[in-house]
Amino acid sequence: MTMEITVLMTSWAIAYFAGPALLPVLRKLKFGQTVRDDGPQSHLQKNGTPTMGGIIFIAAILLTSVGVSIIKKEAATEITLSLLFMILFGFVGFVDDYIKVVKKRSLGLKAKQKIAMQVVFAAFLAVFQLKISPLGSSILVPFTDLSLDLGIMYVPFLMFVIIAIVNSVNLTDGLDGLASTVTVLVALCFAVIAFMMGNKAVLYFMLSVAGACTGFLRVNRYPAKVFMGDTGSMALGGAVASAAVILNLELLVPIMCIVYFMESVSVILQVGYYKKTKKRIFKMAPLHHHFELCGWHETKVVRVFDIITVIMGLIGILSVFIGGM
Repeated sequence: MTMEITVLMTSWAIAYFAGPALLPVLRKLKFGQTVRDDGPQSHLQKNGTPTMGGIIFIAAILLTSVGVSIIKKEAATEITLSLLFMILFGFVGFVDDYIKVVKKRSLGLKAKQKIAMQVVFAAFLAVFQLKISPLGSSILVPFTDLSLDLGIMYVPFLMFVIIAIVNSVNLTDGLDGLASTVTVLVALCFAVIAFMMGNKAVLYFMLSVAGACTGFLRVNRYPAKVFMGDTGSMALGGAVASAAVILNLELLVPIMCIVYFMESVSVILQVGYYKKTKKRIFKMAPLHHHFELCGWHETKVVRVFDIITVIMGLIGILSVFIGGM
């Protein structure tokens, strides 16, 4: 376990010490967040808080993973694929954040522009996975020892899963430390599963993600000194998606990533219901804002969502154990 601990601690240390060092730079560059005026009024006081802090943990994950791939050459291909997931979607987020910062507005890329970039990147990554996957076009079925061959639907299915995860993590990033802590827990659960399945590449990559996000919490926990921005949330979405895809456990996503899933579904339900009835199901979507407006403090929402993530993560691990994957 020496290598595993080294990966986790190295990634943590880089993010932990880089966070405070980068804050003055972000402030000097005036990378301040423009908070949406249609969100909770309590969030308006966060206006001007530095954003794009995701580059802190992206750098930590990148440096740690590159180091691992040099030492463990047998894991280099899948680690490279995992990094591509993170970097490509992090780039989409970076462009979005950059427009927000330069234009001083709460919205960056148009939805069509963002989706178009995501579709192109997801298609590329899905085809890459198809070429290297030992299961070919098949995916594993949780709680069983069965696999399901998707045939020509494999690439489109992977594209859907990847884009769904990336955007769901992006929606989850709305409270101080929420996306960071949830992703730490999700990454650790995927690391355990990767260990059980004998996939060292995903194990090391997920440990680097968990370590980096934990270190980032030094400046991102409540009250946050810096936001990860879309740069960070989309990069994390890509990182989490890489684990599900490379392990062929896409069907496990609604369980393992339950908080991301709830956040995304709450927005879909809210928008769809409002268009038909002009009424709202939730006080505000995504779901974390609903609980805020119900009187929960940010830290309580984060704590409860973290507990839910742990419970569902353990169920996800159990599903793999039962299936003997």
